[in-house]
Parts: sequence; C-alpha cells; structure tokens
Amino acid sequence: MEQNSKEELKYGEKAILEAELEAWPNPYPDRDYLIEISFPEFTCLCPRSGYPDFATIKIKYIPDKFIVELRSLKLYLNTYRSTYISHEEATNRIYTDLYELLKPRFLEVTGDFNPRGNVKTIIKVSSEKNV
Repeated sequence: MEQNSKEELKYGEKAILEAELEAWPNPYPDRDYLIEISFPEFTCLCPRSGYPDFATIKIKYIPDKFIVELRSLKLYLNTYRSTYISHEEATNRIYTDLYELLKPRFLEVTGDFNPRGNVKTIIKVSSEKNV
C-alpha cells in the first residue's frame, strides 16, 4: 500500500496528525463529580511483530480546574493507531498525558486489550494507591 503525501491526506488523517489534547475549564470546580469515558476502538501496533492490537480505553476522573475536550481526546487516542507500543506503555502514557494536562483530583486509565495469541491483558493505572 502506498502512503499518501500530506497534501493527499483525508481530512480525518490530517486531524489525527495534528492532534493535541485540549483542556477546558471545569464548569463545576467546587463539586466532586465523576467523568467516565470509554473509547472502544483503540488500536496500536505490537512493537515486536507489527500486528495491530485492539483495546477499549476506559478513563475515569474527578476533575479539578479542567476537563478534557472530547474531540481532542478522540483524535489524540487515534494517534496511537500507527505507533509501535506495548500495552503497558500505551496505558501509562495516556495516563501521564491526561494527568499532566488536567491535574485532576482522581484519575484512572484502563487499557482492556483484546486477546491475541490466546493472551488477554488489562492494564490499570490509577492515582489511588490501591488499584
């Protein structure tokens, strides 16, 4: 398959290439409330074989001053689809990027990866001490 040049990219491909996580002001910073986000079509590439890995990324957080803008999150998560990265590294990187951006009161990111080669992994990273 031949790779398109940047001028020939579809608008969605271009949006993913330019993706940046964006924080918005929390409309209720004085209130503790839980935000749960599920991204069931996450993909990345196995760093050893190059085969695609599929997962559901689940994000739970209690915001402080900021919330994540959902379109920016969707595009950011789609940047992983051509990245060679382990399940553990992907889940931890998503956690770190969200934590640094939002500085939430609580954050948990779960990478629930589909079985491949008869092995299933679930990676959970949390700001709580006992996950």
